[in-house]
Amino acid sequence: MSNLKEILINKNICKSVWFMRQAGRYLPEFKKIRSQNHNFIDLCLNSKLSSEITLQPIKRFNLDSAIIFSDILMVPYALNQEVKFERDRGPILSKFDIKKFLSNDNSSFIEKLNPVYKAIKLTRKNLDERKSLISFIGAPWTLLVYMIGAKKHKNEIDFKLVKDKKKDIKIILEKLNEYLCLHIENQIRAGADVVQIFDSWAGSISPEDLPDFCFKPNLKIVEFCKTRKIPVICFPKGIKEKYKNFNNLVKPNGINIDYNIDPIWAKENLKETVIQGGLDPKTLLLSDQEISYNAKKYLDAFKGLPYIFNLGHGMLPETNPEKVRKLIEFYRGYN
Repeated sequence: MSNLKEILINKNICKSVWFMRQAGRYLPEFKKIRSQNHNFIDLCLNSKLSSEITLQPIKRFNLDSAIIFSDILMVPYALNQEVKFERDRGPILSKFDIKKFLSNDNSSFIEKLNPVYKAIKLTRKNLDERKSLISFIGAPWTLLVYMIGAKKHKNEIDFKLVKDKKKDIKIILEKLNEYLCLHIENQIRAGADVVQIFDSWAGSISPEDLPDFCFKPNLKIVEFCKTRKIPVICFPKGIKEKYKNFNNLVKPNGINIDYNIDPIWAKENLKETVIQGGLDPKTLLLSDQEISYNAKKYLDAFKGLPYIFNLGHGMLPETNPEKVRKLIEFYRGYN
């Protein structure tokens, strides 16, 4: 086991493994809790249960890091936008009102998210001190997509809506940056020692808008994290070869590659950072032999480099926990 924080800061060539969305979704012990707690936001605000869920995969698999059970949309919730999670539809947010959005204040924002910070404190208390506790946020652009209702279908953005609101987008992104840094600050104080930024909708941005909508907002947050001496991992999903531009400008401690990025390309083009992830979550739905074969491609590619074994997106709900166990065993037995 290697401390994730140490690898990210010192770029040690050590082994470390954790998975995005490892807390929840696929674990039977989580499903039991979820069946008794139908309101997802309320579940995220239950500090005791949030901490318990966070620790479930650590107890089951002895993973090297825990990631707090929460959601990127807790930030819009704390900014007084109604957030609902509907089965087979995903998150539904109330109509965005920029005047209401800009009228928010720091104290009420922190107060609404205080149960999240309590969950982090409780988790840190019960987590092996050698293991890192990861907190996370959604990047400004990704949050904006949900907040203004620009998400049409599973992988589609309403670009007309984005264009119609273009004059407001800069204002929204800048204000979101402020609140996200405040959220990070409080997560650090509570005991988190690594931050991951999820820019899940970065791949939807046109090339000419990437600097303003993706690179610069992420850069501001990364610079903030560095002033607080907390390592940060960025995940600008779907930007293809622009990963190189992103890494060169933003300079995060770590960068999570998605499953469409070739690991050899990443090795050759993503310098002065710790690479994380890449394995397609659908791989865990395959045979044991196919899982090992696909995992080996990443382990071979990054052998001799600081690399954090992870996925190229979050764990799928239909994943069999025993497949996860076997993948971890294969990873730990790799030489």
